[in-house]
Amino acid sequence: MTATMTRPARTASTAPQGISLTLDGVTYRYGRSRTATTPAGLGPVDLRVQPGEFLCVVGPSGSGKSTLLSLLAGFLRPQTGEIRLGDTPLRGPDPRLTLVQQEPALFPWRTVAGNVAFGLERQRLPRAERTARVEDTLRLVGLEGYGPRRVHELSGGQRQRVSLARALAVQPQLLLLDEPFSALDDRTRTVLSDELLGIWWERKVTVVFVTHNLEEALALGQRVVALRGGEVVLDGPARELSVGQLRETLEE
Repeated sequence: MTATMTRPARTASTAPQGISLTLDGVTYRYGRSRTATTPAGLGPVDLRVQPGEFLCVVGPSGSGKSTLLSLLAGFLRPQTGEIRLGDTPLRGPDPRLTLVQQEPALFPWRTVAGNVAFGLERQRLPRAERTARVEDTLRLVGLEGYGPRRVHELSGGQRQRVSLARALAVQPQLLLLDEPFSALDDRTRTVLSDELLGIWWERKVTVVFVTHNLEEALALGQRVVALRGGEVVLDGPARELSVGQLRETLEE
């Protein structure tokens, strides 16, 4: 993967626009009995993500990436500091954000359309609106006509598209992605990365994309934040950074 992907021209979307994300003095530390397999935690971290920005977060295992994502998703609460989504403090899982994980975690007893509709059912949208939203979102991720299929009929890349569609169907303002393409082959990863850029370009959603792949971060992100030991050690525009610079910073 190279860092030369272009942002494709798309038509304007009626979905909600991206929202700002702010971390002020955020810390989360695990117990004192830290081992080589127990993460140190995170913080203190000060960070601001602009509405509609595509931010990539990189770092080695134990650097705090997973802790950061769990805090942003509302699964963990900061021990100190505050996280704000827009002007509102984040107190837990928030309907304005969705998370796409490395493993799709789809419901095997549901069709593709049924999986995508899951969040819409929880929102109690009328059936006709749900159906239209599902069809539009499947078209957006390149799975038009796949609605009646079962999960076991899909390839790994197609399953991750369904997972992305499920997250996008509820029209989030913040999209969190936890190494969503790491289990895919290089060709599929490149195709889905390019399509993700197209979706972001159309929807103007704010994106926080966590990855250990430095090339992927530079190819996708407008901005890259590097974590080491739970702290931000680099924060800059992707176009001004190199893989070598990121690697050197993370290995210091």
